[in-house]
Amino acid sequence: MSAKEIKTNVMRILDKENISYNSYNYEVDEHIDGLSVAAKIGESYDKVYKTLVAKSKSDNYVFVIPVNCELDLKKAARAVGEKSIEMLHLNDLQKTTGYIRGGCSPIGMKRSFPTVLHSDAEKSEYIIVSAGKRGVQVKLSANELKRLINAKYYDIIKEE
Repeated sequence: MSAKEIKTNVMRILDKENISYNSYNYEVDEHIDGLSVAAKIGESYDKVYKTLVAKSKSDNYVFVIPVNCELDLKKAARAVGEKSIEMLHLNDLQKTTGYIRGGCSPIGMKRSFPTVLHSDAEKSEYIIVSAGKRGVQVKLSANELKRLINAKYYDIIKEE
């Protein structure tokens, strides 16, 4: 690990669980979108996933989808057994998850929330998610991630 590489809490959790991963570090001034992240690390959009948090009247939910896709709130609500959900307000993200926009990881949130990975991840050899800090991503097996965070696969993206 070079002096520039950062060991995040996400990486410590993966190490502790003996889950193999590779990390990517890239320059970032402030928030950048997932498509820019994919370009910076040289990976295709369908391998780089973003972590979104939504809420119902009673709970919060985490959805992990490819960066070039949009969450379908109706499908997402169905996936978690709710009538309807809405996106968590950005102002509530850090106090709810412990993460900031652009650095939200499905691993290591303040508390465990029901989590859904888009079903395409199941067919993928690996996916890349935030390592919990802007400018750092981790590449790991989707099935290992699913097991670690007790997630399920479900089709949760809008059709084009």
